[in-house]
Amino acid sequence: MLPRLRIHRSIRPILPLALLPSLLACNSAPPAPAPLSEAARAAVAEDPGAPAGQVARALDNLFTDEAVGETRAVVLMHEGEIAAERYAPGYGPDTRFVSWSMAKTVTAVMIGMLVADGRLELDQPAPVPRWNRPGDPRAEITLRHLLQMRSGLRHTESGEPPYRSSEVRMLFLDGRDDMAEFATAQPLEGEPGARFEYSSNTTVILADIAARALTDSTDPEERRRAVADYLQTRIFAPLGMSSMVPEFDRAGTFIGGSLVHGTARDWARFGEFLRLKGSHRGAQLLPRGWVEAMIAPSPASPHYGFQTWLNRDFERVEGEDHPLFPTRAPATMFAMIGHMGQYTLISPEQQVTLVRLGHSDAAQRSALLPRLAEVLELYPPR
Repeated sequence: MLPRLRIHRSIRPILPLALLPSLLACNSAPPAPAPLSEAARAAVAEDPGAPAGQVARALDNLFTDEAVGETRAVVLMHEGEIAAERYAPGYGPDTRFVSWSMAKTVTAVMIGMLVADGRLELDQPAPVPRWNRPGDPRAEITLRHLLQMRSGLRHTESGEPPYRSSEVRMLFLDGRDDMAEFATAQPLEGEPGARFEYSSNTTVILADIAARALTDSTDPEERRRAVADYLQTRIFAPLGMSSMVPEFDRAGTFIGGSLVHGTARDWARFGEFLRLKGSHRGAQLLPRGWVEAMIAPSPASPHYGFQTWLNRDFERVEGEDHPLFPTRAPATMFAMIGHMGQYTLISPEQQVTLVRLGHSDAAQRSALLPRLAEVLELYPPR
């Protein structure tokens, strides 16, 4: 026993020395980030409203972090000025990007202008001829129900296999030639106004209602012209959005839930227009109250307004993610969100509009949202 004890005591002082390299490794500082590229630094304005190096780093992460997918364009606005702008190789300021569901918010603005013009009424039965026949329960659906995605119509936004999706059927299969005909033909599956269900088909119904408000003609070309001219003269031209190209189906209905093409700068201009409550250079193009209604929580969904996503928390079921990040940005932030990672984030309290366009699948979007939050966190609310 004695020799064993003596040996044990003799090595005790040596043990901390043996562990020293591991302890030093645990306490060492994290590796320094890679130096920013010239492109990353050049993307940021001289005074972006936040530390320029931090803005450059946060935007660089959107382009270099493989986990977020492919970022093709970013435009960051602060206090109405471009704070940063960057594009991936092959894209630039003149590239038109597809909106996907960001188009829904454009449709909501068009509907708001038609309401302000006195051509539509928000809380009256939606003027859909096939619903207004005696005994049709769909006559209870109002314009407000449609705007807030709570029509009660039967719908499956995405399904497996994809052809089970109501949206896919409308856009690409049996509904593609006359999308409004397909969408308005759906029966009720619930009481109008009772439940939120996100539906691209609902937005096409709104676009069809807009066409009917603008022209009595059923001629596809006349319907297309009436809506395209209204969008151009009332929204796009006044805001300087010269790149915008809306798409129409064969029946002349604006595909207002999915397909508008425009540059990243023009999407930023539209976001700024909403941040300023429908005002542009001193002119109130859209009633302020309509924008306030667009960004007010729906009775059936606190994170959705009129065709617009809200940064409000809600009670989620297991496995359901929030489409934004309510713990990392003001509750007053709202957004246009499109398929595969198209985002226009609008934060009035921070005086910021952030556009990110690209290609990200569902898993990549989960990684993308924190990166977008990092950019916004550089701008404290005022």
